[in-house]
Amino acid sequence: MTTNYHLTPISGNTKTGPMPVSITSNDTCPSACPLKGNGCYAENSYMGIHWKKVSSGNLGTNLKDFCDKIAKLPRNVVWRHNSAGDLPGAGNKINAKALNLIVQANKKARAKGFTFTHKPVLGNSRIANSNAAIIKEANDNGFTINLSANNLEHADSLRNRSIGPVVAIVDTNAPRFGKTPQGAHYAVCPAQEREDITCSNCRLCSLPNRKIIIAFRAHGPRKNTALKVIQNNYN
Repeated sequence: MTTNYHLTPISGNTKTGPMPVSITSNDTCPSACPLKGNGCYAENSYMGIHWKKVSSGNLGTNLKDFCDKIAKLPRNVVWRHNSAGDLPGAGNKINAKALNLIVQANKKARAKGFTFTHKPVLGNSRIANSNAAIIKEANDNGFTINLSANNLEHADSLRNRSIGPVVAIVDTNAPRFGKTPQGAHYAVCPAQEREDITCSNCRLCSLPNRKIIIAFRAHGPRKNTALKVIQNNYN
């Protein structure tokens, strides 16, 4: 299967706000993600319709053309990679060469791209160690990759890896501010607290050296399923 990419120059999504946003075909989603087919927001929201088209090849383009578009983004623009999909590479393993093309295109544009990943980075397996090194290099080179945690305990483990900023899923009634089991501070995504805040004017997730963990309260039509999943998955 050929990985497919789609870039929307100005998103109409009320949560992201007016910014460039991309989608990558679902072959990139790792089996390590417990939400895959199990309450994933992207699979079950309106976005899922567009994601299916990108995944089938009916919408979007190849990596080269996608990177050409990224390289032409306005200087200093903040853009979100993968409102659906994950980093290049089928399954759990990141394709370093493909990701580097995106990182270099972002650098050429002098843009501020950011994304999230569930690709595994914990443990001592060859894939986890390779993924960790690739993610750190991307973060060091101006393309922010947030490590997606299944819950706050998992967030501590990812934070201890020291390769990038961390986000985590939390309960629907989680307090606005709090701490992880190891004492790290978290704050609920500002866009879930205020209607006038969007990704385009918040930009916290685009900061590669951010220390605070951004928490996302479970949401979407299958949020209860997602909550059951995260309560039983720590890595």
